[in-house]
Amino acid sequence: MRLADQLRTTTFLLTLRYMVLFFVSVTILVGLFNWAALGYVEQEADAAIEAEIKGLQEQYAQRGPSGLVQVINARIEAYPEGDAVYLIVDLSGKKIVGNLDAWPSLQVLEGDRVTFPLEEADGDDVRVRARVFAPQGDVRMLIGRKVRALDQLAKLTDRTLFWGLSITLALALATGLLMSNNVLRRVAQFNATSRRIMGGDLSQRIETTGTRDEFDELAQNLNAMMDQIEGLMTGMQHMSDNVAHDLRTPLTRLRNRLEQLLQKADADDADEVAACIEDADALLSTFASLLSIARIEAGTYAADQESVDMKRTVLDAFDLYTVLAEDKEIELFCDANEDVSVSGDRNLLFQVVTNLLDNAIKYTPSGGRVDISLRTRNGQPELVVADSGPGIPADMREKVLQRFFRLDKSRSAPGAGLGLSLVSAIIQRHGIELTLDDNRPGLIIRMRFPVASAAMPEGHAALAADHT
Repeated sequence: MRLADQLRTTTFLLTLRYMVLFFVSVTILVGLFNWAALGYVEQEADAAIEAEIKGLQEQYAQRGPSGLVQVINARIEAYPEGDAVYLIVDLSGKKIVGNLDAWPSLQVLEGDRVTFPLEEADGDDVRVRARVFAPQGDVRMLIGRKVRALDQLAKLTDRTLFWGLSITLALALATGLLMSNNVLRRVAQFNATSRRIMGGDLSQRIETTGTRDEFDELAQNLNAMMDQIEGLMTGMQHMSDNVAHDLRTPLTRLRNRLEQLLQKADADDADEVAACIEDADALLSTFASLLSIARIEAGTYAADQESVDMKRTVLDAFDLYTVLAEDKEIELFCDANEDVSVSGDRNLLFQVVTNLLDNAIKYTPSGGRVDISLRTRNGQPELVVADSGPGIPADMREKVLQRFFRLDKSRSAPGAGLGLSLVSAIIQRHGIELTLDDNRPGLIIRMRFPVASAAMPEGHAALAADHT
């Protein structure tokens, strides 16, 4: 299953939304923990500084400036690698005592609290939190502590946040792909069965897994629905067969009797009888087309799956309608020089081509032109029929594919409005793409055959009937 298909599934997108929500939640949680932990360390450092300053102030009060210097030197000598930082300078900035060489560049935090970086003997930088005050007017004091734990905690928090969120995102992505793959596999079963059903095999049913989950429940409901549809279609087919037997037979007998009557009729009645025969032929043709459309759409006949030479099919249809076009004084042109083969039912595809040519010639006025061409465009076979007739308005092009629908300006023309309906039924069963467009003037019809040459699925109906 392609990754691009999984990334577009509703399950994966839902998982992605939860993943983003979880990502934001973890980020906020780690941020709050970081803020609390760093604040605690800072408070501990500030408390130690306050205690140190308080002790030094007591020493200063008891022993004076010289005693304070002795105390600071003693502490520095006792803990040379300690975290305490001391520096006393005079008004000119000259160092009096301390473990710093010079007054550093300070960053003010709040009030007299400051911070600055300090390079240690091993070359590492450590941050110092300190306070600046003046015990007397001629000196300044800087008392602080190295906050190694603060820097280490910040680095640890950053690493934890990075790796934690990375692992979270990876697990969420893997979980989303796994869940979407499971859902896609079930949906693919639904789609595959649906395509076979749409192809005419109404006996197909969706398999259930026995988990009794929502997919099983949906499958059971759809299977029950298909049982009802199959029963209705079977009853409709039986009714269609009965109608075919009960109506077509008496219509055929009526026509035969009219033929016999025409032979016996005198000159005055012959025209009337001939007109009745034409009406009977129109009724039989309409009935045959309706029956063909119904059987093709219902998929009640197995189609012949074979390789069809469309070049030969188009040339045969062209030869068949050349005389009709000449009688109407219409120029009929054919461009079918490429050898094009498609998979499908040869009789039905020939029916499509002849119906399109018949409609084009029927509605093209004398002196007009009809073109039929067959070519391969971007590896896809394409059949085009164009005429210079009145055309079809853009808002009516979908409706003309419906049964018995006719434009107002064409109602006086012969036919029952079933030609394009039959074409539509056939091409749907062959998986052909049909488009109607403006030929300026006239109508241009394009048929694009499937590239894979799998024109008609198994079980599709195939019944060639006379065009109307």
